[in-house]
Amino acid sequence: MEVKDNISSNIIFITGGTKSGKSQFAEYLGKKISKITYIALSESRPEDINWQKKINNHRKRRPKEWGLVETNNLINTLKNENGPILIDSIGGFIMESINKNDEEWEKMINSLLDLLVMRVKTTLIVGEQVGWSLVSEYEIGNKYIERLGDLQKRITKISLENWLTLNGRAIKLDNISIEIPT
Repeated sequence: MEVKDNISSNIIFITGGTKSGKSQFAEYLGKKISKITYIALSESRPEDINWQKKINNHRKRRPKEWGLVETNNLINTLKNENGPILIDSIGGFIMESINKNDEEWEKMINSLLDLLVMRVKTTLIVGEQVGWSLVSEYEIGNKYIERLGDLQKRITKISLENWLTLNGRAIKLDNISIEIPT
């Protein structure tokens, strides 16, 4: 079993499928950290009633003393936020840059990972698990799945802790897994 003794980040990465409890678990961990800022990576989509319900449920769960940044620009936000943060969710970063070509995308990922590794304070990151089922019939859907999978593998490698949420349960992957050799 590989020991992550080379990890010096304070990143805690929580992934899971839809309604698995990933955001709720990240919020649970965040409640143990003082002066945390919640970074919501999402468009507001005021015309989407179901999306608004989901956002309102997240807002109700968060403690009122938490800071809040609602943005689509994670890289600029990371440049300005020095305290502990909870990013929910990394899929918003993918969607905001989905139309970038592969070279631009790679530069963005490298900038993001550099900023994450340099952070001193705790950084909780929520990520979606997709691609466990059907392949999208749409090119953009497959691009999203591929980019998300690649980015999440790279975040996992730099994270101090990695968690998977499934059916309302949290599993610490570092305790029961090894990194796949390349």
